[in-house]
Amino acid sequence: MSFLRDYLLAIRCFTRVPVAGAFGQPEVFTADRLRASAGHFPGVGWLAGILACAVFAFLGLALPVSPFTPFVAAVGCTIATALLTGGAGETGLARTIDALPRDAPPRQAGIAAEPAQLRAGGALALVLLLLAKAGLLAALAAGPPTAVLAALLAGHVLSRFWPLWLPRALQFLGDAAAGASGPLAQPIGRQELFIAAAWSALALAVAAIAEGPAFAIAGLAASGAAVLWMRRTLARRLQGFTRESVGATQQVCEIAFYLGAAVGASIA
Repeated sequence: MSFLRDYLLAIRCFTRVPVAGAFGQPEVFTADRLRASAGHFPGVGWLAGILACAVFAFLGLALPVSPFTPFVAAVGCTIATALLTGGAGETGLARTIDALPRDAPPRQAGIAAEPAQLRAGGALALVLLLLAKAGLLAALAAGPPTAVLAALLAGHVLSRFWPLWLPRALQFLGDAAAGASGPLAQPIGRQELFIAAAWSALALAVAAIAEGPAFAIAGLAASGAAVLWMRRTLARRLQGFTRESVGATQQVCEIAFYLGAAVGASIA
C-alpha cells in the first residue's frame, strides 16, 4: 500500500496528472513522504516513456510515408511528454544555462539559478535541446521500428534515475523545507535508491531484450557520463544544485541516452 501511495505522490510531484483525494491535503507533503516518493521518479519515467512510445507509433503510422515522418513523430512525442510534465525539465535546462554566466561568482550564480525571465542563452539552449532530441530519435527510427521505442522508454526512465544522485553529492541551494522545493531537496536513502534502481533496471532489460545488450549498455554509459559532467559543472559554477538543475540534468541525461543507444545500435 505504501508503495502505491508513494508512487502516486511522485506522479503528483513530477507531472501535471491530477492525483486527487488524500494527496491534495497539505499534510501529505512531509519530508519523509517526499523523500520516499523520490525513489519513484524513474517510475514516473515509465509513464512518460509509454506516452512517448504511443504518440511516436501513432504518428508514424498515421502520417504519409516520408523522410520527414520520423522527425515529425519525434517532435510530437516530445510535445506530449512536455505536456505531461509541464515542461519542467526543458524549463529547468534553459534557466540553469541562464544561471551559469562565465563572469558571475559561483555563489551569485546559484542564488540567481531561477531567473524570472528566460534570456538569450537559455532560449538558445532550449532550441538546441529540442532539435537534438528530435534528430536523435529520427536517426534511431531509421533502424528497426523497435529501436526508437526502446530508446524512448529506457531514456525517459534512466534520465530520471541519475538526478537522484545530485542531493547525495551537492548542497541544495534553496529552501529545503518540506513541500517547498519538492522531493529532491534532501538526500534520499538507500531504500529509495533501490526502488529507483529497480524501476531503471526493468527498463534497461526491456531495451536489451528488444535491441541487444550493446544498445542498452551504450545508452547507460552515455547517460552516466552525462550526469557526471552535470555534477562537475554544477559543483564548479553553482557550488550546489537547484530544483531547476534537477530538470536540466534529466534532459541532458535523456539526450545522452539516445545518443549512446544510437551508437550502440550502429555497432551491434
